[in-house]
Amino acid sequence: MQTKKIELLETYLSLYINHFTVLENMDKEDSRYVVLDVRNAPAQIKKDQIKGATAIPAKDLANHLDELDKNKIYVVYDWTGGTTLGKEALLILLSADFEAYELAGALEGWKGMNLPIETL
Repeated sequence: MQTKKIELLETYLSLYINHFTVLENMDKEDSRYVVLDVRNAPAQIKKDQIKGATAIPAKDLANHLDELDKNKIYVVYDWTGGTTLGKEALLILLSADFEAYELAGALEGWKGMNLPIETL
């Protein structure tokens, strides 16, 4: 039973990427990381986003896969870690053979750590 729990946790954790990995790669000119804001809300509702993120709402992501580069690593985020849009976007990307992760802590965690954001 213990082994199954460990395997489940390892799988679960492999879906996420931490803030520091993303932050370390944000400003690199040759970075493979692309941050996607997948919140399904207009800019006036969102008000801000992670600095340099590209907004593609989760509801539209499947229609934009041909615009994405398979050589990039996609990091998706939603409002909070408890919401499902990030997980839905991650499922779409992984199912289409993209390398992708959900941002641990989502936007709420990013902002809570006072990491770079930009106003929309």
